[in-house]
Amino acid sequence: MFENEHPARRAALLSREYVRNKDKQGWLGLYAEDAIIEDPIGVSMIDPEGNGHRGPAAREAFWDNFIAPASIDIEIMQSFAAGNEVANHIEITTTIDMGEGKALVQTVIGIFTYHVNEQGKLLSLRGYWETDDPINSLTEVDTGTG
Repeated sequence: MFENEHPARRAALLSREYVRNKDKQGWLGLYAEDAIIEDPIGVSMIDPEGNGHRGPAAREAFWDNFIAPASIDIEIMQSFAAGNEVANHIEITTTIDMGEGKALVQTVIGIFTYHVNEQGKLLSLRGYWETDDPINSLTEVDTGTG
């Protein structure tokens, strides 16, 4: 899938597909052993120390805690590849079903970079988005199914 794409763009597109389809093993398999996820970069509610999520156990915990419990839609609005990297202008909509007709929805707009090694494995995924920007806030919505 996506064989004719730039290697870093291919990794980003596969990441999106694996997240959409809840393919944990496919997603984890995209990463080199010592790869890091920084989403968002720096201190945040997801990463209180701002050190990122490095190594297989940390990436698996990232999946289990932030990807698995949610429905995530990723729209790549623009994509720019250079060297072994791609920078994507992305809109991510995350929905977490809270039951009783309620959900939490977050839309994040940012720049996400994907850096791959010579084998096409991800060395880093970095999300540039502002956690304090109201556009990126988590909102409770009525789903009408409760």
